Amino acid sequence: MSLESAMAIAAEPQDLIEGATGKWEIVIGLEVHAQVLSQSKLFSASATAFGAEPNSQVSLVDAAFPGMLPVINRFCVEQAARTGLGIKGKVNPVSVFDRKNYFYADLPQGYQISQFTQPIVTGGEIILDLPEGQSKTIGVTRLHLEQDAGKSSHDLHATKTFVDLNRSGIALMEIVSEPELRSPEEAAAYLRKLRSILRYLGTCDGNMEEGSLRCDANVSVRKPGGEFGTRCEIKNVNSIRFVSQAIQYEARRQIEILEAGGTINQETRLYDSARGETRAMRSKEDAHDYRYFNDPDLLPLELEPGWIESLKSALPELPDARSDRYVHDYGLSPYDARVLAAEQEFSAYYEAALTSGATVQRDPKIVANWMTSEVFAVLNRLNLEISQSPISAAHLGELVDLISDGTISGKIAKEVFQAVIDGEGSPREIVESRGLRQVSDSGAIEAAIDSILAANPDKVAEFKSGKDKLFGFFVGQAMKATAGKANPAMLNDLLKKKLT
Repeated sequence: MSLESAMAIAAEPQDLIEGATGKWEIVIGLEVHAQVLSQSKLFSASATAFGAEPNSQVSLVDAAFPGMLPVINRFCVEQAARTGLGIKGKVNPVSVFDRKNYFYADLPQGYQISQFTQPIVTGGEIILDLPEGQSKTIGVTRLHLEQDAGKSSHDLHATKTFVDLNRSGIALMEIVSEPELRSPEEAAAYLRKLRSILRYLGTCDGNMEEGSLRCDANVSVRKPGGEFGTRCEIKNVNSIRFVSQAIQYEARRQIEILEAGGTINQETRLYDSARGETRAMRSKEDAHDYRYFNDPDLLPLELEPGWIESLKSALPELPDARSDRYVHDYGLSPYDARVLAAEQEFSAYYEAALTSGATVQRDPKIVANWMTSEVFAVLNRLNLEISQSPISAAHLGELVDLISDGTISGKIAKEVFQAVIDGEGSPREIVESRGLRQVSDSGAIEAAIDSILAANPDKVAEFKSGKDKLFGFFVGQAMKATAGKANPAMLNDLLKKKLT
């Protein structure tokens, strides 16, 4: 539940790394492979469900049987186009599928159907939410469609490799950033925002632990403002935390080599999360190594401009726009607005807490404060998602109503909140069963104050002689006398009048 900001900035000096020969700058570009949320694959009708039995979701097309021809999945094309529009890219009316030739045991065709010279989307941007209310816009080079490979498992047998083709042919969107990221923290912020946009759009579930969102990080270092260095690609990192750690390690590794007089080899590397280090996998291929050429089995993909416009007009409100609305319409701080809009589930819970069962308009700031402090604290402590919250949005709204109409104080509300978490019932039921209604009878509160002042004449005299801090003592005694139920505002007002 980390999140942050809004106001464009360039890379700051704190993004630089200190080496033995001075400061170095990291240059980072990310290639994100996002699995298209679709019930069937890019070129076949096979299912895409995660966790199915090995090789149970494989058609003759996926297995590359001779004579089997690919047929494009219209819905996958629509999902890619919507994603391009969501990141403010240009959806090209004509795009072309190519064959990217390389060999893996889990790539039955001996090539991958991808897009190279004419992708479905060009351009775009991702606005990073950074600390201290800052933001930075990172350009997107392209988004193209391609099919996924299968999965090889090398640890199931001493001498054999097992191949599962369930993933073979699943539609991927490869989203390539410009090399404008300058720190591991910016890379993490980029991935968080991109994942949030994909989830809002419903084009990818973003579950990195299931492999539906994977990241390749291209990392190089240079002296500040100098020429780009030789990059290394860290392949298939499946968590935002690991991406950040891998970039940090790789940058340090490259700096040490360069400062020792060595050179960086352009190569593909893997990140070993157990050891916290990257290691060489193979020399890095260039485009010509893949012998790209247009796939002869697939015609150019032609999209009607009117269809593209219809997709654009039907886009949902995305996280940046929703955050701005929370600031302007609800008066939330930019920080709170970004936190609540960062994930669609957070935003849905918040808006339900604002309106569910409400007879009068609830204060958006009070609801936001309870959600970002108390609700998120419980979720973190219990390691739960917002969808698993032990207090529903409706019950949070009911609790805020009880505070706003003076039924309970903020202090008592925390007791009620915990009781709801413990499963004792709704906020109103708990207030009634425990007898927690706030005392707002001025006569009862005044009588309690009179009794306390009469019992502490020495402290009354000290207060009147200038010891203002004793006011807190009298408040505490009055609260104790009313079992914590006295209306705090009424109590403070009456006490001040009595003492002065």
